Amino acid sequence: MRTSTLGPSDRSEALARMAEQELDVLVVGGGVVGAGTALDAATRGLSTGLVEARDWASGTSSRSSKLIHGGLRYLEMLDFALVREALKERGLLLEKLAPHLVRPVPFLYPLQHRGWERLYAGSGVALYDTMSVSSGHGRGLPMHRHLSRKHALRVAPALRKDALVGALQYYDAQMDDARFVVTLVRTAATYGAQVANGAKVVAFLREGERVVGARVQDVEAGGEYEVRARQVVNATGVWTDDTQGLIGERGQFHVRASKGVHLVVPKDRIHSTTGLILRTEKSVLFVIPWGRHWIVGTTDTDWDLDKAHPAASSADIDYVLEHVNSVLATPLTRDDVQGVYAGLRPLLAGESDATSKLSREHTVAHPVPGLVVVAGGKYTTYRVMAKDAVDEAVHGLNQRVAPCCTEEVPLVGADGYQALWNARARTAARTGVHVARVEHLLNRYGSLSEDVLGLVADDPSLGSPLTGADDYLRAEIVYAAMAEGARHLEDALTRRTRISIETFDRGTRTAREAAELMAPVLGWDQAQIDREVEYYDKRVEAERESQLQPDDQTADAARLGAPDIVPL
Repeated sequence: MRTSTLGPSDRSEALARMAEQELDVLVVGGGVVGAGTALDAATRGLSTGLVEARDWASGTSSRSSKLIHGGLRYLEMLDFALVREALKERGLLLEKLAPHLVRPVPFLYPLQHRGWERLYAGSGVALYDTMSVSSGHGRGLPMHRHLSRKHALRVAPALRKDALVGALQYYDAQMDDARFVVTLVRTAATYGAQVANGAKVVAFLREGERVVGARVQDVEAGGEYEVRARQVVNATGVWTDDTQGLIGERGQFHVRASKGVHLVVPKDRIHSTTGLILRTEKSVLFVIPWGRHWIVGTTDTDWDLDKAHPAASSADIDYVLEHVNSVLATPLTRDDVQGVYAGLRPLLAGESDATSKLSREHTVAHPVPGLVVVAGGKYTTYRVMAKDAVDEAVHGLNQRVAPCCTEEVPLVGADGYQALWNARARTAARTGVHVARVEHLLNRYGSLSEDVLGLVADDPSLGSPLTGADDYLRAEIVYAAMAEGARHLEDALTRRTRISIETFDRGTRTAREAAELMAPVLGWDQAQIDREVEYYDKRVEAERESQLQPDDQTADAARLGAPDIVPL
């Protein structure tokens, strides 16, 4: 089966096809749940459309902690079903569905009390491992182990000696969340889904009380399309209530947004061979290995301001630094912070005022005929949420539809990944690309790395690293525009790559070179290249300014000082 691409012409054709005939299912929202829902529907043989107002994963799904995990802290809340479900999904992703994108990551949990804490925490981690293995998909990860203080300090010399009396080490998994979503979208398209980003739903089509489709605005090229569908699925995350408002009826539940702020620091600032997990008064704090960096976070605070551009304030950054520095022998300072990003968790609103107490489980509802709403949940359990949403939509189709099969459908790039990994030295010799670069490509594209290497073969200059961001090849920017749906410079620097958070200049040194690489693919003239760079620079400037502000209100105002390249 030929893997679909998400190039400019593919997008135009998809919008036209969606408007030509009635779909079985139209999915609104291009985050991980929407992309997963489109894949689920398409692999059941349903004619499927997927539209996203901005870029793929531009909301919550590109701003997470980038973990695929069971949620160890939910055991403490006695939410065994949620943990068991998530651990099964973690195992499936590691072993079968996305081994090229999801990989194990170790965490050290420092113990601060003798006796009872080791017994208490150790019992929880042992149960976590047992539930993972019993799911039938958890044998690929090492089991937890107990460490003395001396052993823990050998594993993580960055820790203060008085910050622990011993430790536990266990394993979870991680991925690049935005890259994962783009891969999901490409997989859905490969199985027949029509997909388009920069396509905003501005109204739902109604016949009586029934929703029969949506009016979709082409944000990029202008114009509107009427897309008719027998069932519409609202998978818009923190925008769920706003999308529900388009039908003029009150939803059956509400979604609250909780802001999580993460800091990115260079690897050499924290001397450790393992990630860390620390308990705070509100939640937990992770120090997560991330290539040549660490991701440190997160916060957990209510957010009711701009959803498209949640802003990290100076207080948020101080909070994260204060808590991680409580255990570090050499404290981190503001000068150590390379990147900052803030994301919003979509939580089902409950009676508790504390967002950390709100449900991370998901809900599916059918508020009016023809419209299904799915909300809440965790990134790790996106596939289960998608299955439940499509199951609900199928009830309204009044026909026999095949059951969910995504448990058996690897994402594009997964097939052949292990064989290519084993042959990476041979690939390096064949292509002239250093083996470290080949490994980098394999862990971002899997077997599709051959497509990127093909660009280098056609134009050897694309095998050079980007100026100011030498972890990435020039070919990756071209490929982002040609095959991965990147429509703007920001898409390439913030989501197809992570240059915007992995460099001290936040990608401004790379911006013009990247825009010039995208230009031939997207048909930009010099004026558009200049415009893309100008807007990107303004975005970085506004984010830096917001991070100096004392609170959410002033940070939000500063961040909104930069306009979007395509105002929505």
